[in-house]
Amino acid sequence: MPLVTSEKMLLAAREGHWAVGAFNAENMEMIQAIILAAETMKAPVIIQTTPGTIKYGSLEVFFAVVSALAKNSPIPIALHLDHGDSFALASKALRAGYTSIMIDGSHYPFEENIAFTEAVVKFCAPNQIPVEGELGKVGGKEDDTKSDETGYTDPDEAAFFVEKTGVSSLAIGVGTAHGVYAKTPVLNVELISVIKKRIQVPLVLHGASGLSDDVVRDCIDRGICKVNFATELRIAYTNAVRNCLGGDPKIIDPKKFGTPAREAVKNAVTERIKVCGCGGKAALI
Repeated sequence: MPLVTSEKMLLAAREGHWAVGAFNAENMEMIQAIILAAETMKAPVIIQTTPGTIKYGSLEVFFAVVSALAKNSPIPIALHLDHGDSFALASKALRAGYTSIMIDGSHYPFEENIAFTEAVVKFCAPNQIPVEGELGKVGGKEDDTKSDETGYTDPDEAAFFVEKTGVSSLAIGVGTAHGVYAKTPVLNVELISVIKKRIQVPLVLHGASGLSDDVVRDCIDRGICKVNFATELRIAYTNAVRNCLGGDPKIIDPKKFGTPAREAVKNAVTERIKVCGCGGKAALI
């Protein structure tokens, strides 16, 4: 089917107390793996690209691959800009055909974040493309996105932010971080429950790679409707390539190591779909 927006997915997740898995892809094989896993699980899915990934490829290339595969897929698939870092990039993603936009102004002071995010929301509104904002810093590093801080989102600020910007969903800071955790993070999961009571839009959890299944499920039970996974997919892909080439150094055909890498990512995505509880939910969208 054609690409869909993320809005209906997240509203259904909020109503049903489950979450949509949002998976970052770096190449064709990872995109194929994510879609194959979601099809097997009959789950709606969000495929994401970061600014760094877009520099490696391009908005147009990733849109072409995802939309071509989605056309022949029975499940709803959204293509999402993850951590959009400028108005220019957000507008280019919209024009390229992306069906969901995140604009990350969390590194700005509060009022600047509001103005920055609101401008993107207004730009996307005529095309009915949902916009995810972020309030409260998610630490760690993912591509060009880096923060040494791990800030917790203030519930009062969250309510004001959503009202002023008109975002369709909100990524909040509860102590998670991007990348591989060097130590066990100190999470404030109760904060999710508090913020859910204050705002009506779906909540998003970044930095989920490395969190235990039980922790992710707890976050979903408390109100998270979209969970982002990136680093663990890269690890699965790269380890599979290393193992394949290590087992036979004579391999020169990329298909030979791309196939097990794709299977490894598919398996990782399948397990995370189970944790999110979105298996079998494709028919709701």
